[in-house]
Amino acid sequence: MAPTSLMDLSFDELPDPKRVWIGEPGSHEEGLGRLVLLTQDRVQKAAASQILTGRRVNLGWDLTKLEHPAFGRKPFQHEIISTFEGVCFDDIYTMNPQQSSQWDGLRHFGMRASSGSDERIFYGGTTKAEIMDKDNHRIGIQHWAQEGITGRGVLIDYASWAEKKGIEYSAFTQHVIKLQDMQQIAKECNIIFEKGDILLVRVGMTKEWDQKMDADAKKAHAASTKPQHAGVEATLDVLRWIWDSGFAALAGDATSWEVWPAVSQDLILHEYLIPGWGMPIGELFDLEKLAETCKELNRWTFFVSSMPFNMPGGVSSPPNAQAIF
Repeated sequence: MAPTSLMDLSFDELPDPKRVWIGEPGSHEEGLGRLVLLTQDRVQKAAASQILTGRRVNLGWDLTKLEHPAFGRKPFQHEIISTFEGVCFDDIYTMNPQQSSQWDGLRHFGMRASSGSDERIFYGGTTKAEIMDKDNHRIGIQHWAQEGITGRGVLIDYASWAEKKGIEYSAFTQHVIKLQDMQQIAKECNIIFEKGDILLVRVGMTKEWDQKMDADAKKAHAASTKPQHAGVEATLDVLRWIWDSGFAALAGDATSWEVWPAVSQDLILHEYLIPGWGMPIGELFDLEKLAETCKELNRWTFFVSSMPFNMPGGVSSPPNAQAIF
């Protein structure tokens, strides 16, 4: 069986659903991971069916957000310097891409090498030593930069649906987005998923941060040793749905996409999706204008164009993404 044929199997047919590794170690195919689903034919079809008006919507939150990053991350800094005695100016960016909108690359999150082991391995069996070797660029984000994360995007606007249902919650709690609710939203919006889709889920996190939280609340969140984040439930049924729906990438405005801390420590979506399947996870995307546009046009599919940093050995990157209608 050729390695890429694994992508044609159903979830229940996978030999090991936690290790769906394709491509030879160090190869471009391995570096693409789940993005091999974004074939030229699928991208061409997505562009032809989705780009109808030329209307464009930015999906990136301000680089300065979160103004008070959690987990001890260094805050974003931007410096403008004069060169050639003021003839022109340059920027100096000091940043951790995990602070604002970002794609988690394949080097970002690992899984246990074996049951009960403290050793972590990454997609394809990549080791910590390989990642820390500056001359080794295996599964670096430069692979994604060659072709982009580009195709048909689909929005599940959970925040608007919950508001309509009278469901109140904070994005900074362990509020769980259930699979059945996402499926119901898709049904109500007449969404039929296609293989290679880029799924975006809106929980309203960036809106809450920008409009409801004062500086003290933001600082308290950043200082917390056990922050909580609303997100998608972590279950085998969710994993089966993600795989069998054929999504090439997942993104949203939540801090961790899945609910965090995980309700069950026995199943963490990140451990399957990134080191297991090679799937990009986008976090802290700004989906507010996207949701408004989808409501206005009464369509929840669009073309997504995202070009991560072309950084050899990179771990993560701002998405540099837009939706085109």
